[in-house]
Parts: sequence; C-alpha cells; structure tokens
Amino acid sequence: MKTALLSGFVILFVCAGYVLKPSYNPPAKKISLPVVTTAVTSDKTSFKNSDILARQQIPVLCYHQIRDWRATDSKRAKDYIVPVAVFKQQLKMLADSGYHTISPDELYDYLTKGSPLPSKPILLTYDDTDLGQFTVAYPEMQKYNFKGLFFIMTVSLNRPNYMSREQVKQLSDAGNTIGSHTWDHHNVKQYKGNDWKVQLDKPTQQLESITGKAIRYFAYPFGLWNEQAIPELKKRDFKAAFQLITKRDQQEPLYTIRRIIVPGYWSLNTLHNAMLKDF
Repeated sequence: MKTALLSGFVILFVCAGYVLKPSYNPPAKKISLPVVTTAVTSDKTSFKNSDILARQQIPVLCYHQIRDWRATDSKRAKDYIVPVAVFKQQLKMLADSGYHTISPDELYDYLTKGSPLPSKPILLTYDDTDLGQFTVAYPEMQKYNFKGLFFIMTVSLNRPNYMSREQVKQLSDAGNTIGSHTWDHHNVKQYKGNDWKVQLDKPTQQLESITGKAIRYFAYPFGLWNEQAIPELKKRDFKAAFQLITKRDQQEPLYTIRRIIVPGYWSLNTLHNAMLKDF
C-alpha cells in the first residue's frame, strides 16, 4: 500500500456520509499551454532540463483499485479505492469539461521538444494491475475515447482480483500504454545486487513478450525514488519515470514526473481543483 502524501496542502478526508453531487460546474480557471514552434531533433542530447522545467506541468492522475467500498476497508485503504459510480462520474466530468487524454509518448515529446498537445490535456495512470482497471476503467474510458497508462506489477498477473496476461495485451492492443511497476512492488531505495535484474529486467522482458511492444515507462513503488535508481532506468532505455506528489528533481525531471492519487471520497470539485492547483 502506498504511503506517499497526496498534495502540497493538507486535506482532511471525511469518509462517512460522503455524497457525490449529481451535477458539476467546472471552475472558470483553465489550463493553458505555451505555444512552441521551434523544431527540435529527437536526439536525447538536444533538450535541456531547464526547458523541461519551464514548460507547464500536465495533470497526471493515479488510480489503484476501482471497486465499491467494503465494511472491512480502513480509512487509509479508501485513499486508494474509488467506488465504481464515483469513478464513472469522474471520467464524465473530465469529458464534459473538455479534457483530452494523452499518451506518455505525447507527454514526453511535449516536455522534450515542445510538441503541441490537445486542449486541456491529461494523463490517466493506473498502478498495481488491479482487475477493476480492466473490468470497470477500461470500458468506461472507451465511452469517451480515453486512453491510459497502466503500470503493471508482474508478480500479480493471472492471480485472483488482478489482470491476466491476456487482459494486459488487450489493453495494449486497444491503444493504451503498458508500463513497468516492478515485479513485486519492492521499494527501489532498498535495491542492491540482483534486485535490479529481478525488479526491472525480468518484468520488462515479460511485459514485452505479452504486448509485443517496448516497455519504456516506469512507476516507482510507493512513489519513492532515489538518485541511484535513475541511472539504472536510463541504461535499460526507460524514457521517463513517474513518482507521486513530491517536487521534480531539477537534474532529472523526466525521471521524477509528478502524479496525484485520486481518493474515492473526493468530490468532483475537489478533484478538479487539485488538478488545477497541483500542476
């Protein structure tokens, strides 16, 4: 279970008696993107970290379990569980508000080359291979022509309540991106010796054999990273890596891309305001 803090501001969550408003009026504030027309080559040495840091950050949402709450779920567990009806209303709000999902490749090109993005871009990401991401999130995303980035923890494949290899391939074939989330969610700050092979190399090989595509994006378990992890990711040809809410590293912004976890008890206004404030 991830333990990272969700935001730079403190939010007191009240789970009991939560009621989602049936309608949504989005705030007037909009995300605007700088217009960049200068051509830049695809060579990794052609961009500067200062250029990446100068570009406006794009909202990146992080989901885990998508299912209805159970009586046994603790308050902490509910940080990572979004009830089905709430998730559906969140996606509808995004679509009705004019948001367009982008792929991690589009985000990468925007950050490194200034490539244009659609209006009100957003990246949807999913961690841990939970089955609800396939049975609930995937069909709901299809309604709005949304795509997502699914970070797969390979130890869980084909296990009860998790996705199968065939379902991961179906997501990939439908235009979603598959990324690595290690073998068994082991904290990268604790890696030594053979851990890099077990947690990075083997999962990458397995996911590439399932999808038939290169695996180039990584999510740190618990959102926790360290300087030692980044060279290991680079030499394995990962293009970028995603953490949670802490500040991007000034020297390695592509390997410390920020996300926010979406709790199931956020109202639609709270979610939208967090997107505007945190990015």
